[in-house]
Amino acid sequence: MTSEQSSPSGRPAQLERTGLRSGWTTGACATAATTAAYTALLTGEFPDPVTINLPTASPAFALAVEAVSTGPSDRWAMAGIVKDAGDDPDVTHGALVRATVRRGAPGSGVTYVAGPGVGTVTKPGLPLAVGEPAINPMPRQFIAEHVAAVAAAHGDAGDVVVEISIDHGELLATKTWNPRLGILGGLSVLGTTGVVVPYSCSAWIDSIRRGIDVARAAGHTHVAGCTGSTSEKVAVSTYDLPDDALLDMGDFAGAVLKYLRRHPIDRLTIVGGFAKLSKLAAGHLDLHSGRSQVSVAHLTSLAAAAGFALDLTDCNTGLEALHRAQASSVPLADLVASAAASEALAVLREAPVVVDVICIDRAGTIVGRCEPRSRAQS
Repeated sequence: MTSEQSSPSGRPAQLERTGLRSGWTTGACATAATTAAYTALLTGEFPDPVTINLPTASPAFALAVEAVSTGPSDRWAMAGIVKDAGDDPDVTHGALVRATVRRGAPGSGVTYVAGPGVGTVTKPGLPLAVGEPAINPMPRQFIAEHVAAVAAAHGDAGDVVVEISIDHGELLATKTWNPRLGILGGLSVLGTTGVVVPYSCSAWIDSIRRGIDVARAAGHTHVAGCTGSTSEKVAVSTYDLPDDALLDMGDFAGAVLKYLRRHPIDRLTIVGGFAKLSKLAAGHLDLHSGRSQVSVAHLTSLAAAAGFALDLTDCNTGLEALHRAQASSVPLADLVASAAASEALAVLREAPVVVDVICIDRAGTIVGRCEPRSRAQS
């Protein structure tokens, strides 16, 4: 079995060999639920389990149908699939994704409706028009392909209205970027491959990209990449930025910078804790503690390059290094901010983006910053 093949469970074998369980996207669950509901609408019988085909899961795999119901005179059928995100820390893990399928007008094809718990797009900049249900293009393609296959198997035209709903989705959506992106009323139906890769962080990175798209569409010329909620509060209090100009960067500085390189906005402010931003200053684009570490040797060299004789190499943490520098009146956090801005501009290359950086402590106090500058000024 190669890394491109699937295990008998249908899950990608490469992930199972690592000991991590892969899972299914919300889009895959919506596809399976739609397939089961449409089959029942045509035949009176719900397939259980229901088999679907997705590009990264070969051969086809089957998902258990957890909830079913039908309307009077075969007017509609509903099937539900419980989402299993595998070992990924997904907010929608365990959620019941329902599809209710009704007959549509002749020649209408597949029409999508947001049911309870699925959001509606209210801001431009996303890959869906304002007013559309937040069912992303790839899940729509998956659903349409499976509707066509069921229609062909049973001699139907395939003109249906598909309503996707997610139990408790409106509450779950408050834990996501959706409100800030202008997706209101619930979750998005996501997925580009149908498979959730454990700890791939692809959903977070995709949210960063969509956040930039929404900010551009709203006409914002200044956005802030923030490592957390405290950083966001500092960005708002410092620059009075609106919610949709705040990018929940987390540890993914590289994701923000690389997407802005292709889709520039006039100004980027990076706000984060001193220790995290010291890693960006040292050239790390992933600031997660498991993938990059604070280098006190690098902090010592930054101080030396600025003419300060400050040995920090025996410090155990970035915070200890900061406190020692502050006690010696060395503006170490300013130096980190400046170096982080230089690294950011190097990633942005020739993109016309002006960058400034603000370093804060755990209480949200600004401990260092640099003036905005462009690549030409760096």
